[in-house]
Amino acid sequence: MNNENKIPTSIVDPMDDYLTYIKVERGLSKNSIISYKQDIQAFSQFIAGQGLTSLKQVDRYVILNYLQIEDQAHKARNTVIHSVSSLRKYFLFLTRDGYVDENPMLKIDSPKRARHLPQVLTVEEVDRLLAVPDVSKPLGIRDRTLLEVMYATGMRVSEVVNLTGNNLHLDLGFIQTVGKGDKERIIPIGDLATEWLTSYMNTVRPQLVHGQPTTAIFVNAHGRQLTRQGVWKNLKAMVKSAGIKKDVTPHTLRHSFATHILENGADLRVVQELLGHADISTTQIYTHISKQRLTEVYKKAHPRA
Repeated sequence: MNNENKIPTSIVDPMDDYLTYIKVERGLSKNSIISYKQDIQAFSQFIAGQGLTSLKQVDRYVILNYLQIEDQAHKARNTVIHSVSSLRKYFLFLTRDGYVDENPMLKIDSPKRARHLPQVLTVEEVDRLLAVPDVSKPLGIRDRTLLEVMYATGMRVSEVVNLTGNNLHLDLGFIQTVGKGDKERIIPIGDLATEWLTSYMNTVRPQLVHGQPTTAIFVNAHGRQLTRQGVWKNLKAMVKSAGIKKDVTPHTLRHSFATHILENGADLRVVQELLGHADISTTQIYTHISKQRLTEVYKKAHPRA
């Protein structure tokens, strides 16, 4: 640390003990330890600059002053949130080990994490993207089928690449998958996606597998299971070919699926179940997207908007 010599030993020593504790006893990763160290060093430099010589002199007003300065420095919201989290853990350690008598962080609320609306494709952009794969070729049919399934079901890319024949119940019109937390769910699949998937399974996949012992539905040119990275790479190329300027990832299709069915009247609880969200508050972000898009359409369409 550049200015460590300016910080009293009575402030530095507990910090060193804490870093040793999270490394040896808690077994945190190197990156996590570096991250905590940076947060605590920045705070230690601040309190030393305030003329404090002991951590026992730190109360909630010192911390609030520090966080206000962080905010005025236009630090990113999530950076400040991480700093508060680091100090909360640090002072818990200091209180437990007797370095301070009271924990000033008990009276400090964590800032709310900024919520960014996810990127969503319009229906027209989805149509352009679906038209990109060259369906006269085996890999083109695979890519078209993959896109159709992802947009029709809203599945995560990890769920799609792990699909096997046992997960398909196309005669009944649904797919069975296991999502986060090993939570199993049943997802309906539309007629178009079913047609593409049936055609791919009957004609293209046998060509691609080449006798490879894989149960995965979606495979690469060598007959091995398609990876998340492979899907991401292929999608980037297709997005570029479609002339779409947005930053599109496999998750964008999931966001688009949720937004479009909400816009067409689906109930929020139904969307929660389809996406496999444990908490409906996670699903509610899509209502904000719909309202935002509604406002954009209104402003473009109304002559006096």
